[in-house]
Amino acid sequence: MNEKPETPLLDQIKNPADVRKLPPEKLQDLADELRADMIYNVSRTGGHLGAGLGVVELTAAIHYVFNTPKDKLIWDVGHQCYPHKILTGRRDKMYTIRKGGGLAGFTKRKESEYDPFGAGHSSTSISAGLGMAVARDLRGGSENVIAVIGDGAMSAGMAYEAMNNAGALNSRLIVILNDNDMSIAPPVGAMSAYLARLLSSRSYLNLRDFAKNIVRKFPRTISTTARKAEEYARGMATGGTLFEELGFYYVGPVDGHNMEHLLPVLENVRDAVGGPILVHVVTQKGKGYSFAENAADKYHGVSTFDVDTGTQKKSKANAPSYTSVFAKALINEARKDDKIVAINAAMPSGTGLDKFADEFPDRCFDVGIAEQHAVTFAAGLACEGYKPFAAIYSTFLQRAYDQVVHDVAVQNLPVRFAIDRAGLVGADGPTHAGSFDVTYLATLPNMVVMAAADEAELTHMIATAAAHDSGPSAVRYPRGEGTGVELPNEGKVLEIGKGRIVREGKQIAILSLGTRLEHALIAADELAAKGLSCTVADARFAKPLDLEMIRKLALDHDVLLTIEEGSIGGFGSHVLEYLSNEGLMEQGLKVRTLKLPDEFIDQDSPDEMYKKAGLTAADLVRTALQALGHNDVNSSQVNG
Repeated sequence: MNEKPETPLLDQIKNPADVRKLPPEKLQDLADELRADMIYNVSRTGGHLGAGLGVVELTAAIHYVFNTPKDKLIWDVGHQCYPHKILTGRRDKMYTIRKGGGLAGFTKRKESEYDPFGAGHSSTSISAGLGMAVARDLRGGSENVIAVIGDGAMSAGMAYEAMNNAGALNSRLIVILNDNDMSIAPPVGAMSAYLARLLSSRSYLNLRDFAKNIVRKFPRTISTTARKAEEYARGMATGGTLFEELGFYYVGPVDGHNMEHLLPVLENVRDAVGGPILVHVVTQKGKGYSFAENAADKYHGVSTFDVDTGTQKKSKANAPSYTSVFAKALINEARKDDKIVAINAAMPSGTGLDKFADEFPDRCFDVGIAEQHAVTFAAGLACEGYKPFAAIYSTFLQRAYDQVVHDVAVQNLPVRFAIDRAGLVGADGPTHAGSFDVTYLATLPNMVVMAAADEAELTHMIATAAAHDSGPSAVRYPRGEGTGVELPNEGKVLEIGKGRIVREGKQIAILSLGTRLEHALIAADELAAKGLSCTVADARFAKPLDLEMIRKLALDHDVLLTIEEGSIGGFGSHVLEYLSNEGLMEQGLKVRTLKLPDEFIDQDSPDEMYKKAGLTAADLVRTALQALGHNDVNSSQVNG
């Protein structure tokens, strides 16, 4: 008689309560199934792979030891949260991850009770966890708060600010340092596992507290010496001196892929009393999938891929990406000017500066996940006559706004900001959207703000920024491939604050900032087919505005539309203020501004996101016709 095949463990898991029903010896089998399921899912959808594979055992162990969701589990950044999503009731929706209407690529509060804090940007978990821990203490609660943070995220100052505060407050908080670069940990083995179990055990902690109470009865000098001796002795054995100085009790390093090591340590820290504890867990990025293990950078974020060969299925690009055009243009400028230097914040390949570093290794600086430092570091270089280009994603530059204001703009230093991922970015969703940079930069005195309409314009704007020494400047450009225009051999320096007329017309003027210019031209064709003559202009600059061109557009047309890939308060608002102050809207001119709506738009393809935002050619046509009094126009009457 044939035996009935055993049901896979993962099929028995609907939520973490089911994980806790398993005998501990089954957890590694569960982890193996979880890893295979994650590889299968990401191979179909694309997304973040390497980091999640590295925390499979850790994820299963945390949910086994802790009583989630009552116990709060916070994942820093969220790149590594896919195994967590699978175990917390979202397995059947993993095929939708990072797609329109589907699961977010990061943790998201409204998505699950198991996501107590939303993520996307790094180094926030300890601060959020401390806030939750203090709230628990204020209401007299007893739940655990666990923050999992990677060693890369620990390069950001915010993590240390939080740890310093946690050490001072002495609130019970568990921080798990996921060290997947071996940048902190000494070799991990049986002895370190034994030490971790010993140092986290209740008997050791009780003995330590007993010894502290005895030592307190000694004179202050002896008490202080004894405390320091205990901390430094453990620090020499385990590498935890830094964390002890910040007020954390350090445990580790622990092998993050060995359940026999992980479980007793996590159980010990769960049951510990007292202040904050840091558990140092060493993992391998891409663990269990050889292609990801051997090329962690290429398998951090992936497109769909073949599981057997690891080959990623790239779409055929019709044009070079804006990022690669930026890199090529900057390299060309740097060949002519040895004062040009480049800075990025842990995104060398994402910003294209890895190519710059290949040619100019001594003039390219990766400062880690430290955007605030990156900006002020650039300001220091500018003080000494260098020409720094700080290449930072729009969404991450938000993190350094005070430094942009105080250290760059107030001092009028010629720092050049190359703002990648401007506008809506697709699968990463609202946490990574570059929606606000025009608004938050164009309000600053001394700042020049440019937006490239295509790859050729980007090349010219990099040359313009390199030549602009009288103050700070910024060039914004989107993610993805360009329009396919012919690229110039080298950039030409544009006149600051001067736009260009791309097409001449009489009745309707469309004034575009950035890459919506392509849609403006399509809209002009649609309007021409309806017998309406249309001028299309490329503003080029959000600050300073080309006032002469705007005045001419206002005086010579019945309708003026502005369009931009940014939030309210940006380019359109500045144009409106000028028209209002000059009385140009009192002559019967009808003005409409098309911008991002006052909401966060969930992940989808960029095209679909811009449709939701109302920033397509069809929206321009509809808005123009309605301004002219054609109020019966609907979306079925225009193309987009």
